[in-house]
Amino acid sequence: MRRETQNVLLVLLGGALLKIGINGDYLRYVKPSQQVWLLAGGAVMVALGAVAILRDLRSRGREQHGHHHPARSAWLLILPVLAVFLIAPPALGSDSVTRTEARAPAESQAAFPPLPPGDEVPLSLTEFITRAGWDPGGSLNGRTVQLTGFVTHSGGSVLLARMVITCCAADAYPLTVRMRGPVNYPNDTWLQITGRVVPGTATSANRYTPDFVLASLRRVAQPADPYED
Repeated sequence: MRRETQNVLLVLLGGALLKIGINGDYLRYVKPSQQVWLLAGGAVMVALGAVAILRDLRSRGREQHGHHHPARSAWLLILPVLAVFLIAPPALGSDSVTRTEARAPAESQAAFPPLPPGDEVPLSLTEFITRAGWDPGGSLNGRTVQLTGFVTHSGGSVLLARMVITCCAADAYPLTVRMRGPVNYPNDTWLQITGRVVPGTATSANRYTPDFVLASLRRVAQPADPYED
């Protein structure tokens, strides 16, 4: 690959990092706390590439006088860069759930505080499953809670799922809840559901996937940050 092409690719890659860092697409790959590093890395790449391009142009002007014929085929290498870095793929969804074993959040030995008052208590899947699996006091029992996630079908069950990331999408794993009730939505449909846990259904045997008796559900847009941490 020619040095000129490498420099252009460096600018494009840096520009792609700046683009996804500014418009929020970076949340499909990493945690929100990583935004500053993406922006800084992208800015450095753009600056280095731009300086190298200007330096090459000045050198060419001094040493060559219209007799240089660049290898046009090398510029075709820009196409996969554009495809990979400028066309953002969707966030991890139902396909990742079926390929990755669900797991419980870290076991907690601390006492769980009572849920706040209210007819419907919004909870993350992390907190809901942690309470369902580890709370000996049964703080979820008899309480109506609200959960948000996407639909995935697995083994005859319809699950509400959410991917959890520690650092980036490469280490993602799913949390899942088995919905009891009619759910006529395809995979990757985002839902907000209300209902109650079936006590004792989140166990190590089922990878801590509690049963959830539906009271209501509605379709919602994918959150800006589709992952939990």
